[in-house]
This record gives sequence, structure tokens and C-alpha cells, in this order.
Amino acid sequence: MDWQEVSGNWVLIPPKPTAIVHFLGGAFVAAAPQLTYRWLLEALASRGYAVVATPFVNTLDHIAIAREVLNKFENATCRLQANKKLPQRYLPIYGMGHSMGCKLHLLIGAVFDVERAGNILISFNNYAASEAIPIVEQISPVFNVEFTPSPQDTNRLVLESYRIPRNLLVKFSGDNIDQTLLLTKLLKQRFPDMITVQTLAGNHQTPLGQDVSWPVGQIFTPFDAIGQWVKQEVYRELNQLKRTILLWLNPLLRV
Repeated sequence: MDWQEVSGNWVLIPPKPTAIVHFLGGAFVAAAPQLTYRWLLEALASRGYAVVATPFVNTLDHIAIAREVLNKFENATCRLQANKKLPQRYLPIYGMGHSMGCKLHLLIGAVFDVERAGNILISFNNYAASEAIPIVEQISPVFNVEFTPSPQDTNRLVLESYRIPRNLLVKFSGDNIDQTLLLTKLLKQRFPDMITVQTLAGNHQTPLGQDVSWPVGQIFTPFDAIGQWVKQEVYRELNQLKRTILLWLNPLLRV
């Protein structure tokens, strides 16, 4: 199972996929999600989920980005079905976003006519441009630079127009830029019984963790033992995230 580029997306298709996960990454690491989020996305694909990861470059117009990534995703799924790499039958679609990717999935669910089985929103944040991009602080007083929609307008759209009832919200205990609690309040006003919130060990970069090969020699030395212990500790948080996502997608799954 190898990554392939389809209609501007990076795609992993397992044999007989059970659902599709549309992934959008964080603002400054979203240009190559097949690399920056490789471990997590490949873990989902290994459990039967087709992964469509759509790269994007951050601009101030987040509505335009949401429209672009949605178009790319829909083009890719149509092409994959036409080439018989995805089945013609219905497959549930889940949106999954990290950081800014959460905002884009929220905008897709509020502004555009889409059908989703649910969304997975990891480390949501919705800062103003002056807080998210340091250089904007220097020019904003002159040019009044802000994202479209602004944080306030985004919150209003979610509260009034977001149409995806089932959501998993993930917050990390060491993430000091996370705004999941605010999003939780908004979503619970729309769908009181459909919002699951999980607080896990980790920080804002946890979803970016990558697997590291630590070869062991013919003789297992104390140095090898230390290396294996370090690897186990480093990936404990990422494995916990993977298990949380898989169990939410399928509560009957053994992970």
C-alpha cells in the first residue's frame, strides 16, 4: 500500500476500504501531509480506512481554501471510483483535521452542501491573523489584515450553520494554543448528545510524530534496551491518539 497523487491529493487505498477519511493538516505543515502526518495516516489506512490527504497553502481567505480542498477531494474520489480503486457503493466519509485543518472542516460543514458521517477535530484553534502570523502584528494596524472569516464570524457560522452532528474533539494536556473547549461549547449547543471530547497526554505537535527505526543487533545490549524504551515513550502519546480515533470510528474495533 503506497501513497499516490490523485487530483492534487495524496491518497492511501487499502484493500476493501470500509470508509474514507478526508484529512487536512495544520497551517504550516499542510503542504505535504503524506510526510508530516505519515505515521498517523498510514495507521488509519492499515485498519481499512481509505485516506485522502489534501495539501493546501495558508492564505488569509479560509473560505477559499475550504472550497479548494473540498473540490480537490471530490475530484479525487470521483476519479478513484471511475478507476475502480474505490468501490462504487456508498462509503461513509469522515473529515479529520489538525489545528487549522479543523477550522477548514468546520467551514466545509457550515458553508457547503456536504454529507459526512462525522468529523474528527484535533487541537482546534481559531486565532486572529495577528496572533497566528507574527509578521501581521507589524502591518495589521495599517492594513487591518484579518482572516476570512474572522474568529468571531467562524464561531457564528459554527453555531448557526454547521451541519455535521457527530464529532470527536481531541485536546492535548500540554497544548497551550488549543481552543477545543470553546468549540465544544458551540457544538454542544447545536448537537448536545453527539459531541465526544477526549483530553490526551501530548502537545500541539503530537499528531506529527513519526516512527523511528531502531535496529537491534544480534546481541541485545543495555544500549538497545535504552533505545527501545525511548522509542516506546516517544510514541505512547501518538499511539493513544490512534486508538482514540479508531475506537470513535468503530467502537466495536479491537485496537
